[in-house]
Amino acid sequence: MTSEAPPLQANATRDLAVFAAALVYEQIPAEVVTRAKLCLLDGLGVCLHGATLPWTRIVQDMLIAEGGNGKVSIWGRGERTSWSQSVLANSTAGHAFEMDDIHKESILHPNSITVPIALGFAEMQDGLSGRDVLTGMIAGYEVGTRVGNAATTQLFLNGFHPQGTNGTFAAGAAAGRMAGLDAGQMQHALGIAGSFASGLMAAQEGAMVKRLHAGHASQSGVQAALLSGRGFTGISDILEAPYGGFLSTLSRQPDITRLTAGLGTVWETLQVGFKMYPSVTSIHAALDALQKLMRTHSLRAEDIAALDVGVGHMTYVHTAWPYKPAGVTAAQMNLFFGLATMARGLDVAVGDFTEARLTDPGLLDFMRRITVHEDEAINAQGRQARHACHMVLTTRSGAVLRQEVYDRRGSPENPVDRAALEAKFRANVRNCLADRDAERILEIVADFERLEDTSELTAILGRAAQQGRPD
Repeated sequence: MTSEAPPLQANATRDLAVFAAALVYEQIPAEVVTRAKLCLLDGLGVCLHGATLPWTRIVQDMLIAEGGNGKVSIWGRGERTSWSQSVLANSTAGHAFEMDDIHKESILHPNSITVPIALGFAEMQDGLSGRDVLTGMIAGYEVGTRVGNAATTQLFLNGFHPQGTNGTFAAGAAAGRMAGLDAGQMQHALGIAGSFASGLMAAQEGAMVKRLHAGHASQSGVQAALLSGRGFTGISDILEAPYGGFLSTLSRQPDITRLTAGLGTVWETLQVGFKMYPSVTSIHAALDALQKLMRTHSLRAEDIAALDVGVGHMTYVHTAWPYKPAGVTAAQMNLFFGLATMARGLDVAVGDFTEARLTDPGLLDFMRRITVHEDEAINAQGRQARHACHMVLTTRSGAVLRQEVYDRRGSPENPVDRAALEAKFRANVRNCLADRDAERILEIVADFERLEDTSELTAILGRAAQQGRPD
């Protein structure tokens, strides 16, 4: 079947491939390097924590049973396999507990994809420089987020998970840059990786497989780079193809200008923020709003008669479905569960997402006091307000309190400092790294652009399980 429609944007795939293949460290502004180092630190923490979780263990067990060439570590297990198999496990770990970083517009979590890919390749090569790893990561960040920007939220609303779909382009670019592909090979790598794009959003309502979408995207990118390097070809115009292309098929209403606008001068890596709650980012503004109201007015859960929460269309569709106990994934993705947890404990933390908590009568009771609606004032402000919240809290004494949050804590617009991310890292690795190794990783990453050899870091990651402490 063919189509008479013109291409979406001529040569977009080629232009992104040329950028990614040619990117060198010296081109990257210092502020982008600084942000990428924070993304690296955050990514290491979330991957190591995720490596300890039951759903990741299943993936690890499968890979260990299958074997591999024994060159790259499965983090948290002390075993080795091939590059492509390792990233299936390590990137699944990175997305295993809703704590990986977030680029709001593209709805992509790049560190759970690019960190395992870049460090896995470095380990396979017996150590590369910190600059090499950062350059590979940033190539993935820039390409993957631009594809997500162009796909718009329509890709999500069509039912596709951006991490498993847009994420393949981040993976292909990062893997291709690490492997030293030339521009033509990179173009084919993107064309192969994008063909592997998959992941359905129904997984958010109760399935382990949502975690696997990041691992599959990473493995797709690595395999695409390895195949392309051997002369295997992909869809050379995968982004702009009018029939059967990535954007024409999965989005159907793309913003084609977002693919290459400002490429090489406007750095999307700077638009990546961090999660300070282990739950879907779309509810963080609402969690911040409730926490602020409760702290400002010294409220307890029992003081609250009703919460009325206004959110944008995307957040409403993504998170405001009626809660029912269906596993930890569903709880982390649900606005009602998150708000009830905040009300009951004045925070939302890793320990709140256990099987026992999923049916907690106190949480279920509080959810009955919550109503959520689409707020047209938020919708009218466009994509930049996608995470915003207008909250009205009514107390049992009859007081009506209001709070608006447009920029969640941890976003680029409301950033946290390095100390907060270091605290998050330490909490994440507490049960899988010895203190001396955790502190050494902090030292290594702080000076990463001057690191001549990453072997010490990859060795620490490889022995994490052997030195970890049980709960």
